[in-house]
Amino acid sequence: MIDVDAIRARYEQMAPFLDERGRRLFVASEALSRGHGGVTAVAAATRMARSTINRGMAELKAGHDDLGGAIRRPGGGRKRAVETQPGLLAALEALIEDAIRGDPEAPLRWVSRSQRNIAEALRRQGFEVSQKLVGRLLRALEYSCQANRKTREGSSHPDRNAQFVYINATVKTAITAGEPAISVDTKKKELVGDFRNPGRELRPKGDPEPVRVHDFKIPELGKVAPYGVYDIAANQGNVGINADTAAFAVESIRRWWERLGRARYPEAGRLVITADCGGSNGARVRLWKRELQRFANETGLAVTVAHLPPGTSKWNRIEHRLFAYISQNWRGKPLVSHQVIIQLIGATTTDTGLTVTCDIDADSYPKGIKVSDAEMDAINIERHTFHGDWNYTIKPVPTQQPP
Repeated sequence: MIDVDAIRARYEQMAPFLDERGRRLFVASEALSRGHGGVTAVAAATRMARSTINRGMAELKAGHDDLGGAIRRPGGGRKRAVETQPGLLAALEALIEDAIRGDPEAPLRWVSRSQRNIAEALRRQGFEVSQKLVGRLLRALEYSCQANRKTREGSSHPDRNAQFVYINATVKTAITAGEPAISVDTKKKELVGDFRNPGRELRPKGDPEPVRVHDFKIPELGKVAPYGVYDIAANQGNVGINADTAAFAVESIRRWWERLGRARYPEAGRLVITADCGGSNGARVRLWKRELQRFANETGLAVTVAHLPPGTSKWNRIEHRLFAYISQNWRGKPLVSHQVIIQLIGATTTDTGLTVTCDIDADSYPKGIKVSDAEMDAINIERHTFHGDWNYTIKPVPTQQPP
Protein backbone atom coordinates (compact mmCIF):
# COMPACT_ATOMS: atom_id res chain seq x y z
CA MET A 1 0.00 0.00 0.00
CA ILE A 2 1.49 3.33 -1.12
CA ASP A 3 1.20 6.21 1.41
CA VAL A 4 -0.14 9.05 -0.77
CA ASP A 5 -0.28 11.49 2.16
CA ALA A 6 3.45 11.02 2.87
CA ILE A 7 4.30 11.72 -0.79
CA ARG A 8 2.11 14.83 -0.71
CA ALA A 9 3.80 16.09 2.48
CA ARG A 10 7.30 15.61 1.04
CA TYR A 11 6.34 17.30 -2.23
CA GLU A 12 4.77 20.33 -0.52
CA GLN A 13 7.89 20.69 1.63
CA MET A 14 10.30 20.59 -1.34
CA ALA A 15 8.30 22.32 -4.09
CA PRO A 16 8.99 25.94 -3.00
CA PHE A 17 12.73 25.35 -3.41
CA LEU A 18 12.58 23.73 -6.87
CA ASP A 19 12.08 25.06 -10.36
CA GLU A 20 9.78 23.41 -12.91
CA ARG A 21 12.34 20.80 -13.94
CA GLY A 22 13.38 20.09 -10.35
CA ARG A 23 9.77 19.38 -9.36
CA ARG A 24 9.37 17.08 -12.37
CA LEU A 25 12.45 15.06 -11.45
CA PHE A 26 11.50 14.92 -7.77
CA VAL A 27 8.06 13.41 -8.44
CA ALA A 28 9.59 11.06 -11.03
CA SER A 29 12.01 9.79 -8.38
CA GLU A 30 9.12 9.22 -5.99
CA ALA A 31 7.22 7.28 -8.67
CA LEU A 32 10.22 5.11 -9.56
CA SER A 33 10.86 4.28 -5.91
CA ARG A 34 7.26 3.01 -5.48
CA GLY A 35 7.34 0.61 -8.42
CA HIS A 36 4.01 -0.60 -9.81
CA GLY A 37 1.29 2.01 -9.15
CA GLY A 38 3.83 4.70 -8.33
CA VAL A 39 2.83 7.03 -11.18
CA THR A 40 -0.85 6.87 -10.18
CA ALA A 41 -0.08 7.53 -6.50
CA VAL A 42 2.29 10.41 -7.21
CA ALA A 43 -0.16 12.01 -9.68
CA ALA A 44 -2.87 11.85 -7.00
CA ALA A 45 -0.56 13.29 -4.34
CA THR A 46 0.88 16.16 -6.41
CA ARG A 47 -1.89 16.72 -9.00
CA MET A 48 0.82 16.63 -11.66
CA ALA A 49 -0.04 15.16 -15.08
CA ARG A 50 0.96 11.55 -15.65
CA SER A 51 2.67 12.58 -18.89
CA THR A 52 4.89 14.99 -16.95
CA ILE A 53 5.81 12.30 -14.41
CA ASN A 54 6.57 9.84 -17.22
CA ARG A 55 8.77 12.44 -18.95
CA GLY A 56 10.70 12.95 -15.71
CA MET A 57 11.11 9.19 -15.28
CA ALA A 58 12.50 8.95 -18.82
CA GLU A 59 15.05 11.66 -18.01
CA LEU A 60 16.16 9.83 -14.86
CA LYS A 61 16.43 6.49 -16.67
CA ALA A 62 18.50 8.08 -19.45
CA GLY A 63 21.12 8.92 -16.85
CA HIS A 64 22.30 12.15 -18.56
CA ASP A 65 21.19 15.77 -19.03
CA ASP A 66 19.82 16.29 -22.55
CA LEU A 67 18.64 19.85 -21.82
CA GLY A 68 22.09 21.16 -20.89
CA GLY A 69 20.91 22.84 -17.71
CA ALA A 70 17.75 24.33 -19.26
CA ILE A 71 14.39 23.86 -17.61
CA ARG A 72 12.42 23.11 -20.78
CA ARG A 73 13.18 21.86 -24.25
CA PRO A 74 13.57 24.59 -26.92
CA GLY A 75 10.16 25.93 -27.79
CA GLY A 76 8.62 24.89 -24.52
CA GLY A 77 6.45 27.16 -22.41
CA ARG A 78 4.18 29.99 -23.46
CA LYS A 79 4.75 31.87 -26.68
CA ARG A 80 6.57 35.18 -26.37
CA ALA A 81 4.40 38.30 -26.35
CA VAL A 82 6.03 39.60 -29.54
CA GLU A 83 4.89 36.37 -31.27
CA THR A 84 1.33 36.35 -29.97
CA GLN A 85 0.90 40.10 -30.55
CA PRO A 86 2.28 40.98 -33.99
CA GLY A 87 3.42 44.58 -34.24
CA LEU A 88 4.11 45.00 -30.52
CA LEU A 89 7.85 45.55 -30.90
CA ALA A 90 7.39 47.95 -33.80
CA ALA A 91 4.79 49.93 -31.83
CA LEU A 92 7.12 50.16 -28.84
CA GLU A 93 10.04 51.39 -30.96
CA ALA A 94 7.80 53.92 -32.70
CA LEU A 95 6.64 55.34 -29.36
CA ILE A 96 10.21 55.84 -28.12
CA GLU A 97 11.70 57.12 -31.36
CA ASP A 98 8.92 59.65 -32.00
CA ALA A 99 9.32 61.04 -28.48
CA ILE A 100 13.11 61.29 -28.86
CA ARG A 101 12.88 63.01 -32.25
CA GLY A 102 10.44 65.54 -30.81
CA ASP A 103 7.34 64.74 -32.86
CA PRO A 104 4.73 67.10 -31.32
CA GLU A 105 1.99 64.53 -31.96
CA ALA A 106 3.83 61.68 -30.22
CA PRO A 107 1.86 60.38 -27.22
CA LEU A 108 4.97 60.34 -25.03
CA ARG A 109 6.30 63.74 -26.11
CA TRP A 110 4.95 65.66 -23.13
CA VAL A 111 5.09 63.00 -20.42
CA SER A 112 7.86 61.07 -18.72
CA ARG A 113 9.03 58.16 -20.84
CA SER A 114 8.73 55.77 -17.90
CA GLN A 115 7.88 52.09 -18.34
CA ARG A 116 4.49 52.72 -16.74
CA ASN A 117 3.58 55.45 -19.24
CA ILE A 118 4.89 53.39 -22.18
CA ALA A 119 2.79 50.39 -21.08
CA GLU A 120 -0.30 52.61 -20.82
CA ALA A 121 0.30 54.03 -24.31
CA LEU A 122 0.64 50.52 -25.75
CA ARG A 123 -2.55 49.37 -24.01
CA ARG A 124 -4.40 52.28 -25.62
CA GLN A 125 -3.26 50.85 -28.95
CA GLY A 126 -4.85 47.49 -28.11
CA PHE A 127 -1.82 45.53 -26.89
CA GLU A 128 -1.88 43.44 -23.71
CA VAL A 129 1.31 44.47 -21.90
CA SER A 130 2.54 45.02 -18.37
CA GLN A 131 5.18 47.36 -17.04
CA LYS A 132 7.50 44.37 -16.45
CA LEU A 133 7.08 43.19 -20.07
CA VAL A 134 7.89 46.67 -21.37
CA GLY A 135 11.06 46.65 -19.27
CA ARG A 136 12.18 43.32 -20.75
CA LEU A 137 11.49 44.49 -24.31
CA LEU A 138 13.34 47.77 -23.78
CA ARG A 139 16.40 45.95 -22.47
CA ALA A 140 16.28 43.66 -25.49
CA LEU A 141 16.25 46.77 -27.70
CA GLU A 142 19.28 48.10 -25.74
CA TYR A 143 17.47 51.02 -24.11
CA SER A 144 18.37 52.08 -20.57
CA CYS A 145 17.60 54.94 -18.19
CA GLN A 146 20.15 57.71 -18.76
CA ALA A 147 20.59 61.22 -17.40
CA ASN A 148 21.38 64.29 -19.49
CA ARG A 149 25.03 64.77 -20.37
CA LYS A 150 26.57 68.19 -20.87
CA THR A 151 28.52 67.83 -24.11
CA ARG A 152 27.24 70.58 -26.42
CA GLU A 153 29.33 73.71 -26.14
CA GLY A 154 28.01 75.53 -29.17
CA SER A 155 30.28 76.81 -31.89
CA SER A 156 33.94 77.00 -30.90
CA HIS A 157 36.52 79.60 -31.87
CA PRO A 158 38.92 78.38 -34.59
CA ASP A 159 41.88 79.24 -32.32
CA ARG A 160 40.40 77.51 -29.29
CA ASN A 161 42.92 74.66 -29.09
CA ALA A 162 45.82 76.96 -29.95
CA GLN A 163 44.82 79.24 -27.06
CA PHE A 164 44.85 76.32 -24.63
CA VAL A 165 48.33 75.40 -25.82
CA TYR A 166 49.40 79.03 -25.35
CA ILE A 167 47.95 79.18 -21.82
CA ASN A 168 49.64 75.94 -20.79
CA ALA A 169 52.99 77.12 -22.16
CA THR A 170 52.65 80.46 -20.36
CA VAL A 171 51.80 78.80 -17.03
CA LYS A 172 54.56 76.20 -17.35
CA THR A 173 57.16 78.88 -18.14
CA ALA A 174 56.13 80.91 -15.08
CA ILE A 175 56.19 77.92 -12.71
CA THR A 176 59.55 76.76 -14.03
CA ALA A 177 60.96 80.24 -13.42
CA GLY A 178 59.58 80.27 -9.85
CA GLU A 179 56.97 82.91 -10.72
CA PRO A 180 53.40 82.70 -9.36
CA ALA A 181 50.63 81.43 -11.65
CA ILE A 182 47.03 81.57 -10.46
CA SER A 183 43.62 80.62 -11.77
CA VAL A 184 40.72 82.91 -10.84
CA ASP A 185 36.94 82.81 -11.16
CA THR A 186 33.65 83.51 -9.38
CA LYS A 187 31.86 80.45 -7.99
CA LYS A 188 28.14 80.07 -8.56
CA LYS A 189 26.11 82.49 -6.43
CA GLU A 190 24.56 80.83 -3.38
CA LEU A 191 21.52 81.82 -1.32
CA VAL A 192 22.26 82.37 2.36
CA GLY A 193 19.71 80.78 4.69
CA ASP A 194 18.02 77.50 5.48
CA PHE A 195 17.66 76.46 1.84
CA ARG A 196 18.08 73.01 0.35
CA ASN A 197 21.65 72.22 -0.70
CA PRO A 198 22.03 69.25 -3.10
CA GLY A 199 23.69 66.12 -1.75
CA ARG A 200 23.34 63.96 1.35
CA GLU A 201 25.10 63.72 4.69
CA LEU A 202 24.85 61.34 7.65
CA ARG A 203 22.08 62.11 10.16
CA PRO A 204 19.96 60.01 12.53
CA LYS A 205 17.58 57.80 10.59
CA GLY A 206 14.25 59.51 9.89
CA ASP A 207 15.56 62.93 10.95
CA PRO A 208 16.46 64.92 7.78
CA GLU A 209 17.37 68.55 8.32
CA PRO A 210 14.31 70.73 7.60
CA VAL A 211 14.79 73.46 4.97
CA ARG A 212 12.54 75.92 3.15
CA VAL A 213 10.26 74.68 0.39
CA HIS A 214 10.80 77.70 -1.87
CA ASP A 215 14.13 79.29 -2.76
CA PHE A 216 13.14 82.93 -2.26
CA LYS A 217 16.02 85.16 -1.21
CA ILE A 218 16.01 86.30 2.42
CA PRO A 219 16.57 90.08 2.10
CA GLU A 220 18.66 90.47 5.27
CA LEU A 221 20.96 87.58 4.26
CA GLY A 222 20.96 87.85 0.47
CA LYS A 223 23.37 85.89 -1.69
CA VAL A 224 27.10 85.31 -1.69
CA ALA A 225 29.41 85.33 -4.71
CA PRO A 226 32.62 83.55 -3.63
CA TYR A 227 35.58 84.69 -5.71
CA GLY A 228 38.44 82.22 -5.75
CA VAL A 229 42.17 82.51 -6.35
CA TYR A 230 43.90 79.17 -6.90
CA ASP A 231 47.70 78.94 -6.76
CA ILE A 232 48.39 76.29 -9.40
CA ALA A 233 51.90 75.28 -8.28
CA ALA A 234 51.18 75.37 -4.53
CA ASN A 235 47.72 73.68 -4.73
CA GLN A 236 46.35 76.34 -2.41
CA GLY A 237 43.21 78.43 -2.67
CA ASN A 238 41.97 81.70 -1.25
CA VAL A 239 38.28 82.61 -1.39
CA GLY A 240 36.74 85.99 -0.69
CA ILE A 241 33.04 86.72 -0.34
CA ASN A 242 31.46 89.94 -1.56
CA ALA A 243 29.86 91.27 -4.75
CA ASP A 244 30.62 89.90 -8.21
CA THR A 245 32.43 92.94 -9.60
CA ALA A 246 35.78 93.48 -11.30
CA ALA A 247 36.98 95.64 -8.40
CA PHE A 248 36.29 92.84 -5.91
CA ALA A 249 37.95 90.32 -8.24
CA VAL A 250 41.21 92.29 -8.25
CA GLU A 251 40.90 92.95 -4.51
CA SER A 252 40.72 89.16 -4.00
CA ILE A 253 43.95 88.80 -5.97
CA ARG A 254 45.50 91.60 -3.90
CA ARG A 255 44.52 89.88 -0.65
CA TRP A 256 45.92 86.57 -1.86
CA TRP A 257 49.21 88.27 -2.73
CA GLU A 258 49.52 90.07 0.61
CA ARG A 259 48.46 87.06 2.66
CA LEU A 260 50.19 84.21 0.83
CA GLY A 261 51.78 85.09 -2.46
CA ARG A 262 54.38 87.64 -1.38
CA ALA A 263 55.94 85.30 1.20
CA ARG A 264 55.83 82.31 -1.13
CA TYR A 265 57.34 84.15 -4.12
CA PRO A 266 59.64 86.82 -2.64
CA GLU A 267 61.69 87.19 -5.85
CA ALA A 268 58.73 87.36 -8.19
CA GLY A 269 58.67 90.01 -10.89
CA ARG A 270 55.62 88.74 -12.75
CA LEU A 271 52.22 87.26 -11.93
CA VAL A 272 50.42 85.03 -14.45
CA ILE A 273 46.62 84.93 -14.23
CA THR A 274 44.38 82.52 -16.14
CA ALA A 275 40.73 83.62 -16.23
CA ASP A 276 37.50 83.14 -18.11
CA CYS A 277 36.71 85.30 -21.11
CA GLY A 278 33.57 86.72 -19.51
CA GLY A 279 32.17 87.78 -16.15
CA SER A 280 33.78 90.21 -13.75
CA ASN A 281 37.26 89.25 -15.01
CA GLY A 282 36.31 89.20 -18.68
CA ALA A 283 38.66 90.11 -21.51
CA ARG A 284 36.52 93.14 -22.47
CA VAL A 285 35.87 94.48 -18.96
CA ARG A 286 37.52 97.89 -18.63
CA LEU A 287 37.30 98.01 -14.84
CA TRP A 288 39.18 94.69 -14.64
CA LYS A 289 42.13 96.13 -16.56
CA ARG A 290 42.12 99.43 -14.67
CA GLU A 291 42.17 97.66 -11.30
CA LEU A 292 44.94 95.34 -12.48
CA GLN A 293 46.98 98.43 -13.38
CA ARG A 294 46.56 99.73 -9.85
CA PHE A 295 47.57 96.34 -8.48
CA ALA A 296 50.66 96.27 -10.70
CA ASN A 297 51.63 99.79 -9.58
CA GLU A 298 51.25 98.84 -5.89
CA THR A 299 53.18 95.56 -6.07
CA GLY A 300 55.68 96.25 -8.84
CA LEU A 301 54.58 93.04 -10.56
CA ALA A 302 54.02 92.75 -14.28
CA VAL A 303 50.61 91.05 -14.55
CA THR A 304 50.20 88.67 -17.48
CA VAL A 305 46.61 87.61 -18.17
CA ALA A 306 45.66 84.68 -20.41
CA HIS A 307 41.92 84.28 -20.94
CA LEU A 308 40.27 80.98 -21.75
CA PRO A 309 38.50 80.95 -25.14
CA PRO A 310 34.77 81.80 -25.09
CA GLY A 311 32.52 78.95 -23.98
CA THR A 312 35.24 77.00 -22.17
CA SER A 313 34.85 78.18 -18.58
CA LYS A 314 34.50 74.59 -17.30
CA TRP A 315 38.10 73.99 -18.34
CA ASN A 316 39.39 76.61 -15.93
CA ARG A 317 41.70 74.91 -13.41
CA ILE A 318 40.00 76.52 -10.46
CA GLU A 319 36.71 74.84 -11.38
CA HIS A 320 37.89 71.28 -10.91
CA ARG A 321 40.79 71.80 -8.51
CA LEU A 322 39.08 74.10 -5.99
CA PHE A 323 35.38 74.82 -6.56
CA ALA A 324 34.48 71.15 -7.13
CA TYR A 325 35.91 70.21 -3.72
CA ILE A 326 34.17 73.11 -1.98
CA SER A 327 30.85 71.89 -3.41
CA GLN A 328 31.61 68.36 -2.19
CA ASN A 329 32.50 69.61 1.29
CA TRP A 330 29.24 71.49 1.82
CA ARG A 331 26.92 69.04 0.06
CA GLY A 332 23.71 68.45 1.95
CA LYS A 333 24.42 71.30 4.40
CA PRO A 334 22.17 74.39 4.32
CA LEU A 335 24.28 77.55 4.08
CA VAL A 336 22.43 79.20 6.95
CA SER A 337 24.87 82.07 7.54
CA HIS A 338 27.98 83.77 6.20
CA GLN A 339 29.97 82.28 9.06
CA VAL A 340 28.91 78.75 8.12
CA ILE A 341 29.94 79.39 4.52
CA ILE A 342 33.37 80.64 5.63
CA GLN A 343 33.91 77.61 7.87
CA LEU A 344 32.84 75.12 5.21
CA ILE A 345 35.07 76.69 2.55
CA GLY A 346 38.01 77.00 4.94
CA ALA A 347 37.66 73.35 5.99
CA THR A 348 37.98 72.09 2.41
CA THR A 349 40.97 69.78 1.94
CA THR A 350 41.99 66.92 -0.35
CA ASP A 351 44.32 63.94 -0.15
CA THR A 352 46.63 65.73 -2.60
CA GLY A 353 47.25 68.55 -0.11
CA LEU A 354 44.75 71.26 -1.09
CA THR A 355 44.24 73.93 1.58
CA VAL A 356 41.86 76.86 1.43
CA THR A 357 41.57 80.16 3.28
CA CYS A 358 38.39 82.22 3.26
CA ASP A 359 37.09 85.52 4.64
CA ILE A 360 34.38 88.11 4.06
CA ASP A 361 35.41 91.41 2.54
CA ALA A 362 33.36 94.06 4.34
CA ASP A 363 34.27 96.83 1.88
CA SER A 364 31.77 98.11 -0.67
CA TYR A 365 32.23 97.43 -4.37
CA PRO A 366 29.45 99.22 -6.24
CA LYS A 367 28.34 98.04 -9.65
CA GLY A 368 28.06 100.11 -12.80
CA ILE A 369 31.39 101.96 -12.51
CA LYS A 370 32.37 103.54 -15.84
CA VAL A 371 35.99 103.67 -16.98
CA SER A 372 36.74 106.54 -19.35
CA ASP A 373 38.78 106.37 -22.54
CA ALA A 374 41.43 108.52 -20.87
CA GLU A 375 41.78 105.98 -18.04
CA MET A 376 42.10 103.18 -20.57
CA ASP A 377 44.78 105.07 -22.48
CA ALA A 378 46.75 105.43 -19.24
CA ILE A 379 46.95 101.65 -18.75
CA ASN A 380 50.44 100.36 -19.52
CA ILE A 381 49.25 97.29 -21.42
CA GLU A 382 51.28 95.20 -23.83
CA ARG A 383 49.19 92.95 -26.03
CA HIS A 384 50.81 89.68 -27.05
CA THR A 385 51.34 88.86 -30.70
CA PHE A 386 49.03 85.83 -30.44
CA HIS A 387 45.48 86.98 -29.76
CA GLY A 388 46.26 90.20 -27.99
CA ASP A 389 42.58 90.46 -27.03
CA TRP A 390 42.97 87.33 -24.87
CA ASN A 391 46.64 87.56 -23.90
CA TYR A 392 48.21 90.71 -22.52
CA THR A 393 50.60 92.00 -19.87
CA ILE A 394 49.92 95.04 -17.69
CA LYS A 395 53.18 96.50 -16.38
CA PRO A 396 53.68 98.98 -13.54
CA VAL A 397 53.61 102.58 -14.69
CA PRO A 398 57.06 104.12 -14.02
CA THR A 399 56.89 106.84 -11.40
CA GLN A 400 58.01 110.20 -12.75
CA GLN A 401 61.07 111.59 -11.05
CA PRO A 402 60.71 115.22 -9.86
CA PRO A 403 62.75 117.70 -11.94
